[in-house]
Amino acid sequence: MTVVAVAATALSVLGGGVAAAGTGPSQTPQQRASNEAAGAAGSEAGNPLSTAAGAAGVCADAAQIGTTEYIYRGTETIASVKQFYSPGCDENYAYVWAWKSFLDQKVTFDLTVGVWAYERNALVGRKDVFGTSQQEFWSNAAKTVDECTSADGIISIVGDPKAHSTRTSKRC
Repeated sequence: MTVVAVAATALSVLGGGVAAAGTGPSQTPQQRASNEAAGAAGSEAGNPLSTAAGAAGVCADAAQIGTTEYIYRGTETIASVKQFYSPGCDENYAYVWAWKSFLDQKVTFDLTVGVWAYERNALVGRKDVFGTSQQEFWSNAAKTVDECTSADGIISIVGDPKAHSTRTSKRC
């Protein structure tokens, strides 16, 4: 059996859905159209063309990889967290979207967002925002495409005994 045949057999056994931290689907035509229609506005889905994404240097072709996870304050969902990958820039990003129902409470909070690199045991592309009530947060670019990664989101609220956080699925 040739090397090509062995590789093809391995791929057929593994399936096409095996993905590394630095790989993932490109934006679908529908996602691209939705992002372009939203322009500079943020969205729960994560718009890499938003003003906040531009300020963080997110590449326009970034698409979500892995799961969406949620930050809870007791039983209340206060934010969602996602990881994005840009094939054009070969970078990962973490994303936090604070829910309107949480923001409507006029809460000021501190936020940390970044890409957790398992091999380094470190938060890469980390961005800290203090005393905010904004809705959309992107990490800085993380050069972690050859590593196992997750997106991390942490919200600290004055008066709460502990921070509220979550981590998305591990991507290798």
